[in-house]
Amino acid sequence: MRVLGVDPGLTRCGVGVVEGTPGRPLTLVGVGVIRTPASMDLSRRLLAIEQGLEAWLTEHRPEAVAVERVFSQHNVSTVMGTAQASAVAMLVAARHGLPVALHTPSEVKAAISGSGRADKDQVATMVARVLRLAEPPKPADAADAAALAICHIWRGTAQNRLAAAIAKQR
Repeated sequence: MRVLGVDPGLTRCGVGVVEGTPGRPLTLVGVGVIRTPASMDLSRRLLAIEQGLEAWLTEHRPEAVAVERVFSQHNVSTVMGTAQASAVAMLVAARHGLPVALHTPSEVKAAISGSGRADKDQVATMVARVLRLAEPPKPADAADAAALAICHIWRGTAQNRLAAAIAKQR
């Protein structure tokens, strides 16, 4: 399974494509960040994110998209921007007919490190270990996107198989 992980954000939207199956070594296909300047009009920033995600989907052809679930933060403007970038990722995936899964930050941290309270450095270090990389992807948004894809492969694949099995029984 090939999964595009998206760590949504307006200034830095992390993207990472990981391929593999549970129980076998995973492979990093690509990782990066879609950047938009804070001085740019919001509608133009969202368009730039959409165009960047379209390019990633076209180039890497994932089978699913895993997006970080937006959670409540103290800074309302930050959570709004994250939610808007998240919606763009879901829209682009839907346009391509791809299934979208939302994973909470603590779910991703627990999947990748064993602790739902892992910090960014711990997550990045574990991403490098799991993907057999010499060093963690940078910046942290890129590592987080790869962690989302890993989490989805490890957790989402089992859920997808269960859903397929239930559908066959009907």
